[in-house]
This record gives sequence, C-alpha cells and structure tokens, in this order.
Amino acid sequence: MRPAGTEVVTEVDGRRLTLSNLPKVLYPATGTTKGEVLDYYVRIAPVLLSHIADRAVTRIRWPHGVAKGSFFEKNAPAGAPSWLTTVSVPTTGSRASSDAGEINFPVIDGLAALVYLVNLASLELHVHQWKVDASGEPTNPDRLVVDLDPGEGAGLMQCCEVALLARDVLAARDLVAKPVTSGSKGLHLYVPLDGSLSSDDSTGLAKEIAEELQAAHPKLVTATMTKARRTGKVFFDWSQNSGSKTTVAPYSLRGRERPTVATPITWDEVEDGASDEFALDQFRYDEVLARVAEKGDLFR
Repeated sequence: MRPAGTEVVTEVDGRRLTLSNLPKVLYPATGTTKGEVLDYYVRIAPVLLSHIADRAVTRIRWPHGVAKGSFFEKNAPAGAPSWLTTVSVPTTGSRASSDAGEINFPVIDGLAALVYLVNLASLELHVHQWKVDASGEPTNPDRLVVDLDPGEGAGLMQCCEVALLARDVLAARDLVAKPVTSGSKGLHLYVPLDGSLSSDDSTGLAKEIAEELQAAHPKLVTATMTKARRTGKVFFDWSQNSGSKTTVAPYSLRGRERPTVATPITWDEVEDGASDEFALDQFRYDEVLARVAEKGDLFR
C-alpha cells in the first residue's frame, strides 16, 4: 500500500484500488473514520461475502458521514471498473438504467468488489431475498425475511417477544428461523426456503403468518403498515419478501448515530432479551468482530 497525495493505492485480490479520505469521520458521535469502516468490512468479509454472494446489491451511501444526507444507489456506480460484476435485472417502482425497465446492479463476488463499493462511503449493503443464476436471471427466493419493527412505545424487548411467538408459528409449518438484530431498532428473522416458492408466494406466506400473530396477540403485533396503528406494538413487516424489496445484509453496518451492525444472534439471546429489556442491544462493529472471533458465523 502506498500513499498518493490524499489517497492510498493498494491491491486487493489482484485488483488495483485507490482508497480516498481514510481519516474522514463518518460517525461523528464515536469518531469512527472511513478507514475504520473499510477495516471492519475487510475483517468481516470472510463471513459477510457468503451471505451476499450472487445477490444484486443496493447501497446506501453517506459521502459526508451519517450526520448529513444519504442516498440509495442501485445501479453500478458511474466509472466503475470493468472487472466489477454487474447484472441487469427487470425492476418495478425504481429508477431504471438506460435499458428501460432494468437496473444494472453490482454483484459483490469478492473482497475487491466489497472494498471498491465501501470506499464510496457505502455504509449499508442491502440485498434481495433471491439470487441470480449463472446467466444473470433472478431465481425464486431462497429465504423468507421478516422485519420486526417496534412502534413508538415499544422496543427491542417487545421485538424479542414477537420473535419467539413467530418461531413457534413458523415451526408449526416446518420452517426454522434465524434471528438477526437489525442494527437499527428491531430484529430480522430469516427462514431458509427450498426455492419452490415465488416471491409472490413467499410474500403471501409471510403476510399469512403476520395476520395470524396479529389475531392471536392484537395488543403486541400489527400486520398493518400504517404508523399510527403501531404505537406500543411491533410491526411484523411481511412485505420484505416482495421481489423488488431489499433487506440490509447480515453483518452490514448501519448509517445510524453509532456504527451498529445487523448482527446474527442466538435464540438464547432472544429469550434473554424478551425477559429483560437490558439483556440485548444493537451491536457495534467492534463487538461484532469479537463475537465472530468467539462464536463463529451464527448465520451460517
């Protein structure tokens, strides 16, 4: 690695990359710099990359840090290197590329691609529930995802309570969920699928489960998106399974005040969180690195 003015030129997996503004503070509340963000992603890459492989990646970028504005970026960045893998995917409800009805998403297929995109201040990496095949065509989803989002007056403790209820409802359908703290306010539940369901089918299944839980626990769970009806409750967001929707990837940083991460956890931790509001919190990136070193990849 060698300095080049305010830049650093390095080689990652045989790819020449220019990293810029490494001392720039991206999280003012903690003083976390862009260099530390890049270091986190390089160190977490051995577990992160397998969970975003073959998935079109939407990024949320904070060029001036989390205290200032951000923007979503779906298309591959202008001026992207020729070696960056991309895939053109039909889309609805989004800004399309020059090919009408399609977006030219990047695919992170290795460490060089990850470092290149993170260097653009892409703090958050969001992916769909489906992958693309060898020809670049979207496949049926290989997972069902639920976002447990606490309304005003509710918190992570209530999300843990709902997660335990959802685990039982899913188990009755022979489905096994993996819990992940969202890095924001709530929890995500991931359920592996065998690829036989379309996105519409998995969305319908998630909505069915949401409505079942709402009917059984109306004071705790809502399946309705209207924010006014979420007070004191947890929104069971089934819509994450729509073919056009994305969810922040496990092990991705979040653009919050602190550098928190979407973190895989154990069901024991969820049970503790459901009984004690101080037992579970969102995890910082340094805590996540320590957890992976101690526990391995809980999302494997």
